[in-house]
Amino acid sequence: MKKLGSELRDRISFRTKEEESDTNHGQEIDAMTATAARPSRLWRGKPVRRMHVMVKPMGSLCNLDCSYCYYLSKKELLGMAEQWRISDEVLETFIRQYFEGQNHKEVVFSWQGGEPTLLGLDFFKKVVELEKKYCPPHVRCENDLQTNGTNLDDAWYDFLHEANFLVGLSIDGPKHLHDAYRKDKSGQGSFDRVFQTAKLLIKHKVNFTTLSCVNRLTAKHPLEVYRFLRDKVGSKRMQFIPISEPIGFRHVAPQRWDMRLMPMFGSPNARPGTAESFVEEWSVDPDDWGNFLCRTFDEWYRKDLGHIYVNYFEASVETWMGHISPLCTQSPMCGKGLALERDGSVYACDHYVYPEYLIGNIIEKPLEEMAYSEYQERFGKAKEGLLPEYCRRCEYQFTCFGECPKNRFIKTPDGEPGLNYLCSGWKKFFSHIDPSIQKIVRNLGQSVVKEARTFSAEHWSPEKQK
Repeated sequence: MKKLGSELRDRISFRTKEEESDTNHGQEIDAMTATAARPSRLWRGKPVRRMHVMVKPMGSLCNLDCSYCYYLSKKELLGMAEQWRISDEVLETFIRQYFEGQNHKEVVFSWQGGEPTLLGLDFFKKVVELEKKYCPPHVRCENDLQTNGTNLDDAWYDFLHEANFLVGLSIDGPKHLHDAYRKDKSGQGSFDRVFQTAKLLIKHKVNFTTLSCVNRLTAKHPLEVYRFLRDKVGSKRMQFIPISEPIGFRHVAPQRWDMRLMPMFGSPNARPGTAESFVEEWSVDPDDWGNFLCRTFDEWYRKDLGHIYVNYFEASVETWMGHISPLCTQSPMCGKGLALERDGSVYACDHYVYPEYLIGNIIEKPLEEMAYSEYQERFGKAKEGLLPEYCRRCEYQFTCFGECPKNRFIKTPDGEPGLNYLCSGWKKFFSHIDPSIQKIVRNLGQSVVKEARTFSAEHWSPEKQK
């Protein structure tokens, strides 16, 4: 246990690239949170500045037609049907400004979509050339690429290995589960191509992580999904993402819902598949989500602790030690994980790519000005600031903080709006893992500190540091 604990400690203390590359249904890491539990510090004589941007170089264009995709509808919503790829001007402007807006030893670029590999290999070779052109001395430049895994060939694998890209591979489980919702434009399942890609990534020694969307179907098969990823795919890094969207999400932005229609916690309307459900039919059931996490955690804890990285499990170790979560969804503040569309438009968050949350355009305004703006600060602080009283009384606020605001579309038992749709599942999970996580923390030689810590003002803008 001591040896495993040491390996675990080494990993959870490092800001992993895959936490930044959650894409098609991911929660992007808030680049600031990784250092928020530590005192304000300098790098090369200046305050540390970090941001993270999820780049959509082809917007929502994709060769698959996944039922639950939250991004396919952006083509009509944003009105950019004619401009299907990022221009050379926008690409170079972004890469230059992304370096200029940060002061840290590592800068991480995240490429997603849609399906970014449709741009072709030459596009990403150009990306690497531009990164070399603008990367400051003493800075390590990293790239991650989220893909559905259907377009790669040997030339791609060679490039990804040589350029040291981290690949996020979208795969939901074995064939009968994966193909239920992840079909191509002709209605054919994508599993066979994706599974073959996983094997070839390993063969070509490409660093990769699996991203699995937990939906209404897959949530009922937790061990089948986990063991498949571990034993058949060979995944050493797993991310599980809960799929939950209110009906109308393609056109109605988060926090713009009609509060009169919000269902009450525990009501039939707050579950998928009912006649008057508030959510899409493929959304994960809140209780099934909790059970999925509990069952997979038990398997991980018994057999894979220290060997396999699972985003929520190892982040929980951090929060039980009194640190702020490295996951933006479970941090008290978000807002440093922005999204860049192909025309240079910048949005407050990857899940807030709606006209209401447009901040500006990098051709007209510097990226760092938008990332560290008062507008974006208010957006980030609202995550904790708008928590309902029901959450503030919860014993697990310290590790949850209401999860992602985009999921806060039900009412508390007291009738207060703004409760997370997945609340019952999260509570079940946190209660279940509590004794085991405490044991892990103590085996690491640390004290258990279950305290809801928040950020001080200087954690938003480096200029506020004293």
